[in-house]
Amino acid sequence: MPNDGPAAPVGATIGAFLEMMSAERGAAANTLQAYRRDLDDYASFLAARHATPHTADTEAVADYLADIDARGLAASTQARRLSAVRQFHAFLVSEGHTGFDPTATVEAPRQARRLPGVLSVEQVDRLIESAAELAEAAEPETAAKRRAVRFYALLELIYATGLRVSELVSLPAAAVRANHAVLSVNGKGGRERMVPLTQPALAAVADHRTRQPSPSPWLFPADSASGHLTRQAFARDLKNHAVAIGLDADAVSPHKLRHAFASHLLHNGADLRVVQQLLGHADISTTQIYTHVLEARLRQVMHDHHPLAVEATGE
Repeated sequence: MPNDGPAAPVGATIGAFLEMMSAERGAAANTLQAYRRDLDDYASFLAARHATPHTADTEAVADYLADIDARGLAASTQARRLSAVRQFHAFLVSEGHTGFDPTATVEAPRQARRLPGVLSVEQVDRLIESAAELAEAAEPETAAKRRAVRFYALLELIYATGLRVSELVSLPAAAVRANHAVLSVNGKGGRERMVPLTQPALAAVADHRTRQPSPSPWLFPADSASGHLTRQAFARDLKNHAVAIGLDADAVSPHKLRHAFASHLLHNGADLRVVQQLLGHADISTTQIYTHVLEARLRQVMHDHHPLAVEATGE
């Protein structure tokens, strides 16, 4: 049952919760702002019904979910709101503000999340192999050669690691060391993760580094305000390259190469938790966008190996 004792002001407890998320979980500024908006909306809904998060019961939480659904919010947004509310109520219980968590039995709304069209292995191979050919064919000791080699190294790295494009272009030079097949990445919220590297990626990066005209703290230096290649520049070069080899520019982007990395791993038997760690997702629910890949693989395994599969499928 809700706690009948005196409650701290709602704004203060939301502030304390956000401080905890920042200090203990390393939540990024954008994440904290989203939590603030979601919890302010939840508190306003309860206040209109003469309640607070300290006194809310399960029915109040269910009514809030029904309300945001009626407002036409996407299922993904509703799920994010519920996640924020769940974590806030868990915080209230852990800090002794209340002895009851009204979200414990509330189910998240069904999400119809689908991946954008995933690049096939063959399409990614075309992108990488053609970039390698261009790098090889470029006139030696020219700026064009350096750009082509850099672009090939970027492609090898992003598909080998599944990095976010912001992580990729801002890699420090020290992130990749010779003959050390692991990449150190500082991701969202300052969380560090280690990502294995393929030999082609290591070789491509090594070739790129030997062609740099001067030392730089960045792996991909550029004449920009940040000192490194920008996300926009890489995305532009990638689309131009896709068009040049006959692929649809709308189907190719750095983010879709990240999707391809995860989807291809899962299709070939990788564990979802491993993919979560490689992608740098703080919550497994984010990685579950790839569940349909797992389901397709499991159906294929069942079809190929179960003794009654042929009979069950009518073949």
